[in-house]
Amino acid sequence: MKVILLAGGFGTRLAEYTDLIPKPMVPVGGKPILWHIMQIFARFGHKDFYVALGYKAEVIKEYFLNYRALNADFTVDLASGNVTPHQVDPVDWKVTLVNTGDTTMTGGRVRRLKSFIGNETCMLTYGDGLADIDLYALLAFHRSHGKMVTVSAVRPTARFGELEIEGACVKSFKEKPQLHEGWINGGFFVIEPAFFDLIEGDSTLLEREPLEQATQASELMAYRHDGFWHCMDTKRDHELLESLWGKGAPWAV
Repeated sequence: MKVILLAGGFGTRLAEYTDLIPKPMVPVGGKPILWHIMQIFARFGHKDFYVALGYKAEVIKEYFLNYRALNADFTVDLASGNVTPHQVDPVDWKVTLVNTGDTTMTGGRVRRLKSFIGNETCMLTYGDGLADIDLYALLAFHRSHGKMVTVSAVRPTARFGELEIEGACVKSFKEKPQLHEGWINGGFFVIEPAFFDLIEGDSTLLEREPLEQATQASELMAYRHDGFWHCMDTKRDHELLESLWGKGAPWAV
């Protein structure tokens, strides 16, 4: 199944890194977070990627254009120019890179990929979120209800300790627990071709009119993911993901 990856935003809250590279190229464990996201899909057999580029598109294009060289040991014969690889990263992905404009909004980026996707069901996610989501179960859920869009609903970890208070007495104290309420949009969508027609143009936010219209028409369903999910919005998020990578990377199981 084709997979759309939104990788064109400015990443202003990660300016420590994004002054030089786009947010999806910020490394976690030595690899761009975009690579980790693609690995999640590839483990479930989805290896046909369509990357919506914008800010610093050339950095992502250069990475994939030189992917084999960047991920292999090799010998260069400077006399002949011949290159002999010694080991090659065995990925068998197909990656289509499309510059969708620096200022295009998330919905507009999706719409610009309509001609590449064609009249097919496809998957869609953001270029900054990692999860141990079961894509087999997500796809089965989507096919079971027959609606236009499925969004993965997640419950992120609280940034601060959670107190349960009765009067002035603390009945429960949990340091940064996973929230029990407040499901949020975790990305990892499955969409039918008709959804593209709900997107008006480049200035359309995916999370506004298109998904609101789908909701009003009872065409948006939520797949509840109770496992690991974390997005990389800030330097603190990046440091947490780096730490988790060193402990076994829950999204890479």
